[in-house]
Amino acid sequence: MASDFQFDEAKTTQAACLLLKLRHGRMHYLKLLKLLYLADREALLRWGIPITWDQYVSMDNGPVPSQAYNLVVEDIPKPNWNRHISPPMGDYEVELINSPAETNLLSRAEENLIQEIYQEYGAWNRWQLVDMVHSLPEWRNPHGSTIPITHRDILQAGGNSGPEIQDILTELDAAAKGRKILSGTA
Repeated sequence: MASDFQFDEAKTTQAACLLLKLRHGRMHYLKLLKLLYLADREALLRWGIPITWDQYVSMDNGPVPSQAYNLVVEDIPKPNWNRHISPPMGDYEVELINSPAETNLLSRAEENLIQEIYQEYGAWNRWQLVDMVHSLPEWRNPHGSTIPITHRDILQAGGNSGPEIQDILTELDAAAKGRKILSGTA
C-alpha cells in the first residue's frame, strides 16, 4: 500500500452517487460498500491505480473500503458525502439526496468501470455479494476484528508477478506523493 495514501472523499462521493443513481437512488449501505470495493479492486487490477484511494480491510462481511465505511457509519462532518448521500435509515439503506451536477473527478474510464461493476453485480442482493467477496483471495476472516488488505494482496490475488507488483506499487507511491503536492498537504 502506498505510504502517503490520501483518501479522496469527493471522488468517493461521486462514485457512490453514480452507483446510487444506477440503483434508482437507494441501496443498502453494505451493498454500496461492496460495489465500491469491487470497482476499486478492478481499477487497481486493470490500470494499477484505484478510483477512491481508500484503504481496505477484511471485515466479517468481506472486504471493505475503510474510509468509505466511515463515511457511512460515523456521525462526523463529511462535507461532500453529507451533501449528496443520506445517513443510513432504519433499514440500513442510504439514499441519494442530491446528485452532483458533475462527476468531473471521475474519468470516463472510471465511470464506465463503475457502470460495468453495477451491470455485473447490481442485481445481486447484499448477501449474495458478501458470499462472492468472501471467495476473493485477498479476504481473510477477521473473526470480529479487521485485517488490512494491501494493494500487494489485491495484485497478488489478481495474478500479477512479483516484478509487476513492485512496479505498480512504486508508481502508486509516486502518484500518492504527487496527489499530496497538488492538494497542498505535502
